[in-house]
Amino acid sequence: MDLNLTPYLQEKLKQAQTIQQQLESVISQRYQFDLKVKEISKTLEELGKLEEGSGVFKSVGSILIPVKDVNMLKKELEEEKETLEVRIRTLEKQQKMLEDKYKEIQEEFSKAYGKGQSG
Repeated sequence: MDLNLTPYLQEKLKQAQTIQQQLESVISQRYQFDLKVKEISKTLEELGKLEEGSGVFKSVGSILIPVKDVNMLKKELEEEKETLEVRIRTLEKQQKMLEDKYKEIQEEFSKAYGKGQSG
């Protein structure tokens, strides 16, 4: 369907498509970070249930190595979780900004296209 769009509207359409792609990327990253936070939370929960002296292993690449200091491992996991949570908050803000911009472009497009149809 050829809409005979003005150069202005063609540009707005391109902007909307770019924003949509960026939104998909942000949402995907956020989803991955959410999964990682849940995984870390579950790991920390299980580490909390261990009896003193229980053997714990950490995955490094494709091998498992024994952990000598479980408390240090817990600290590393807590720090990683905090970092991911900060990234998630940043992505949430970015997602909101992109959604607002997309909506704004949609409204501009509707208004401009509506004028073109009635003129």
